[in-house]
Amino acid sequence: MSEIKNIQPTEVWSIFDQMCQVPHPSNHEDKIQEWAVNFGKNLGLETIKDEVGNVIIKKPATPGMENRKCVVLQGHLDMVPQKNSDNDHDFVTDPIEAYIDGDWVTANGTTLGADNGIGACSAMAVLASKTLKHGPIEVLLTATEETGMDGANGLKGGLLDAEILINTDSEDEGELYVGCAGGEDANITFSYTDEEVPVGFTALKVSVTGMKGGHSGIDIPTGRGNANKVFFRMLNAAKDLGVRLASINGGSLRNAIPREAFGVVVVEEALAADFIALVDEVTNDVKAELSATEPGLTVDVEETALPAAIIDAKTQANLTASVVACPNGVIRMSNSMEGLVETSTNLAIIKSDAEAKTIFCACLMRSSVDSSKTELASRIKAVFELAGAEVEFGGTYPGWKPNMDSPILKVMQNVYNDKWGKIPKIMAIHAGLECGILSGNYPHWDMISFGPTIRFPHSPDEKVNIETVQKYWEFLVLTLESIPEK
Repeated sequence: MSEIKNIQPTEVWSIFDQMCQVPHPSNHEDKIQEWAVNFGKNLGLETIKDEVGNVIIKKPATPGMENRKCVVLQGHLDMVPQKNSDNDHDFVTDPIEAYIDGDWVTANGTTLGADNGIGACSAMAVLASKTLKHGPIEVLLTATEETGMDGANGLKGGLLDAEILINTDSEDEGELYVGCAGGEDANITFSYTDEEVPVGFTALKVSVTGMKGGHSGIDIPTGRGNANKVFFRMLNAAKDLGVRLASINGGSLRNAIPREAFGVVVVEEALAADFIALVDEVTNDVKAELSATEPGLTVDVEETALPAAIIDAKTQANLTASVVACPNGVIRMSNSMEGLVETSTNLAIIKSDAEAKTIFCACLMRSSVDSSKTELASRIKAVFELAGAEVEFGGTYPGWKPNMDSPILKVMQNVYNDKWGKIPKIMAIHAGLECGILSGNYPHWDMISFGPTIRFPHSPDEKVNIETVQKYWEFLVLTLESIPEK
């Protein structure tokens, strides 16, 4: 392990190193919020934690900059907890083991938390600096962004005085983001009854592993596979062998493409070899189809103890058919911005609960066009309701409509061009930034988003490019110096 706190700019990396020592997965954020509050108070700055867990820290303008417009630097404090199945890391108690890997910083078999830790820590570095020139600064560190945007949704109006919001949650250096997709969750529940395991059957555990996963918005156009889809493709292919499902545990987070799926099935002993051969055949087909995107895909079948019961045949058939039929991946590309995904969905979670006798499925739908998201929701609802499941929608958040006449956009374009001799790309992102929600209570804000280059967020392969963090920091510093007068 290499120490990351000595990387340039040390102003940012030293704070990120501190953040890595404080566990901060979504929904377990008390410690990281306390750390952020103490950070502001130890600097002697006005610091509050609101009722939903957002931390707000305010810093006065530096001498001669008092008449500049007030800027709020915004990021979120929580991180996505994803790890490889052979890793015993506990996100609630263990620090993140970050280390340098060539030109990148990554973590030891887990997500790194550069999403959005680097952005949040850069805002905190502005607070701590005694040399930067800037107007009035407000730092807004939101709670539970990754699983529901709870902090943004719960932020009250009147707490912040800024006219400009700079969001730090984008993941490609040299690009300025002026819009994002909205999202909505589909929560699907099958109820089932137990059936006895037939006499003469043997139990097998099927494990789909080695897939890349990733961010269900940013990485959705890469064509990566979905472990849930792979598992039920195999189960569907094996229906003529009388294979019965006892349990399923696929995926873990609604905003992460599922990398792994594990299920226990039972099959007649005389047909076990045929089932294993069929799994190998389907695996080879999937590997050929996904050879460029999922070279590590592995499907293992091993004997296991007989389960106490199996899922009733009708529910198994309905579940299998609906998962096979469920839309997944990119649904439509944007007509107005080349290369931008307009609408997508991710079949993120399929988990059985033997005690409750239910199977829960979750999809996260995204779209920059509200009507397209509504139409996609109706398709998913139709598929699963035809299969006898209950379907509920929730977690809806709005998109952020681009404003190409944004004053802060013009400022940052000019700053970047003056420093590096080119105009940064103007982009919208197929992911949920908090800007659209935050503008509900602060409609006057002029908003933009930018950040360093981060790859494979929401997966254990997450990494952040060291050189781009330096460039991002310089860009932020120069931007704050260039904020116009009130």
